[in-house]
Amino acid sequence: MSSSPELGRQDAMISASGLRKSFGTFEAVKGIDVEVRPGEAFGFLGPNGAGKSSTMRMVAAVSPVSGGTLRILGLDPAVDGPTIRSRIGVCPQEDTLDTELNVRDNLYVYGRYFGLPRAEVRRRTEELLEFVQLADKATAKVDDLSGGMKRRLTIARSLINRPEVLLLDEPTTGLDPQARHVVWDRLFRLKQQGVTLVLTTHYMDEAEQLCDRLVVMDKGLIVAEGSPADLIRDHTTREVTELRFATLDGGATHEELAAKVEDLAERVEVLPDRLLLYTDDGEDTLARVHERGLDPVMSLVRRSTLEDVFLRLTGRTLVD
Repeated sequence: MSSSPELGRQDAMISASGLRKSFGTFEAVKGIDVEVRPGEAFGFLGPNGAGKSSTMRMVAAVSPVSGGTLRILGLDPAVDGPTIRSRIGVCPQEDTLDTELNVRDNLYVYGRYFGLPRAEVRRRTEELLEFVQLADKATAKVDDLSGGMKRRLTIARSLINRPEVLLLDEPTTGLDPQARHVVWDRLFRLKQQGVTLVLTTHYMDEAEQLCDRLVVMDKGLIVAEGSPADLIRDHTTREVTELRFATLDGGATHEELAAKVEDLAERVEVLPDRLLLYTDDGEDTLARVHERGLDPVMSLVRRSTLEDVFLRLTGRTLVD
């Protein structure tokens, strides 16, 4: 693996250049450049099969690099894997808690894997139970916890070794809104404490809430990079006007209706149930739609979101 002056820099927690991952003849990651700065929350977004998980496994130093260069905490995972793994935390997508142990022992036993002294692991366990708001569940069985509690316990376990970088794969998948917000709050507090966060997520609102910067991946490549606000500014309009018509207005198809308003917006997207008009002034656009004698049964003016960017860059086709 070749070295590069840009890689392994002390001010970068993770640096990748031309990073590739292949499985036989299939190339899952096709040469990407990434730099994660200390103390930031960095996100990988992309549809299924985009290469996010393959990238995260390389960053976690559990999957060998097929090409390019990668440094984690200034170290080469090909030769410094054990050292890297001792200094990072990994919160997998699926909770892999030990159901034979109670909540406290899940943390204690995991901490002992790192060779930490018993007294330190006990102290750290109690600190983390307080941090994730599970102190009152310390003696409970894992199976008796709610989904949100299990997720918080998994996050706590990934913090037992006081990691400098925490990798989170879909941290709130399957949680209800209340539980998601509790997890978000804990992650925000970790960031305030100086922990560098690297996460994948399918939730665009989660990415907007948590990430300072992110990359959008598609088919093994990075197709956009920046802060959530930068990506919205660079790849879509300030607002979106959504229009839904009765079965279709005067018998017109969605495509015919789109043709009647396409000059009113920077871009018009035709969906099965509505039209999306991308514009910088949604209310003005809506007024001009009405001036043309079109009468939608539903209209909505909203700000553009990261989801609009994501769908524009990666498409709306479902990827299995």
